[in-house]
Amino acid sequence: MNLAGDSNGAAGSAADWAADWSEISEGLKKDLGAQIHTQWIRPIRTGGFDAGSGMLKLHLPSEFSANWVRDRFADRLALAWKIVRPEVRNVTIAAAPRDADLVRPRNTDGTATLPPVMSRPAPALTGNRIALDASQVFAGFITGQTNVLACNAAQRMAAPEKPLFSPLYLKAATGQGKTHLLHAIGNAYAAVNPGARICYCPAEKFMNDFVSAIQRGDSMAFKAQLRGFDMLLVDDIQFIIGKNSTQEEFLHTIDAILGAGKRLVVTSDRAPQALDGVDQRLLSRLAMGLVADIQPADIELRRAILRARVEQMNMGEMPEEVIEFLARTISRNVRELVGALNKLMAFVQITGQKVTLALAEEQLSDLLSANRRRITIDEIQRAVCQFYKVDRSEMSSKRRARAVVRPRQVAMYLAKVLTPRSYPEIGRKFGGRDHSTVIHAVRLIEDLRTRDADMDGDVRALLQQLES
Repeated sequence: MNLAGDSNGAAGSAADWAADWSEISEGLKKDLGAQIHTQWIRPIRTGGFDAGSGMLKLHLPSEFSANWVRDRFADRLALAWKIVRPEVRNVTIAAAPRDADLVRPRNTDGTATLPPVMSRPAPALTGNRIALDASQVFAGFITGQTNVLACNAAQRMAAPEKPLFSPLYLKAATGQGKTHLLHAIGNAYAAVNPGARICYCPAEKFMNDFVSAIQRGDSMAFKAQLRGFDMLLVDDIQFIIGKNSTQEEFLHTIDAILGAGKRLVVTSDRAPQALDGVDQRLLSRLAMGLVADIQPADIELRRAILRARVEQMNMGEMPEEVIEFLARTISRNVRELVGALNKLMAFVQITGQKVTLALAEEQLSDLLSANRRRITIDEIQRAVCQFYKVDRSEMSSKRRARAVVRPRQVAMYLAKVLTPRSYPEIGRKFGGRDHSTVIHAVRLIEDLRTRDADMDGDVRALLQQLES
């Protein structure tokens, strides 16, 4: 296996590896900061990959910089590559050979490696498969109630049979998986139609390339190339809206593609009717097919995504309480959820510490604070009393009847799960009870949830109500 292997091979093409490094580099920039990234990480270039040992070579311009990066970031770089490319088991970091720009390093089988790359080049609208990410496939897209319709529609669009609808319009907020589905459609369609010409194109790139073609006096060639594709996948269509000339060209492109029986999929963060400034003719084309909505991932789907990601990373078991904590706290979008897990696992890999709930809270404090909705104990008490039909005064009363004790214990448990309050603080909100009473209540409800389906159902319903 080598980095310059055939694009259908196990290693993937040079462009695939370049794309992967671009993704890893951007992730490290967010974690390490722009200054460290610019000085030490961005100069890294990929060398050879040995399939037998799973070793990937990384090169830096000098011995000093190679030693500095190796001492501080070798484990983090190795983990990042393992996450993106499971076949990479470790990395070596060294100074680039003096003739690296003239003679490519060789793999163990004598084949040439990938030439040094810094970032993913912007693809032109030529070739058979433009900008598709081979790692984004249907098998890696976890489904639940909030996204199953969109996923099923995407699979129908990628099937060999002529789809019942076209275009397919995927609507979703940022980070909910619409771009993943776009790439999955392209990859699945390419698998059953090896010679098909497929183009994935962000709407902003469509607009920029069209303007550049006009400036070059080459707009006809641009149009011919674009309409020559068998499948066109346009991401974030809202960025075209408001640009009259680009809208006009996109309208003609849609007509040409649909008129020829070809396939078109577009995505946006809003429904077609909610696009401001859209030409009515374009609006009718976008809405004439199927509009599939991807809702924000619910708690069940967030749990499933985390478990699948942990299994994919193959780094041992993750405590269920940590998965539950992340799934409940990071609810804005799936991208942030997976990013938080990756950051936590990178820290664990580097330091050798054991994954615990306390460690997750400590390492992800900034992200957790941004995601956590400020739920108060008063809100919790009101919701529990309404749910169990008990008077609000029972939360602070001394009555020991089971009909009021159990709701009170559930409210204490929820207060601990959903708020940052300490046990003594929670106790004071429940009639000045001792912290040991709160600890007992929390542990009791945790135990009952594992043994009593009704209790687990009650708690789930209350969590969903309070977090919505």
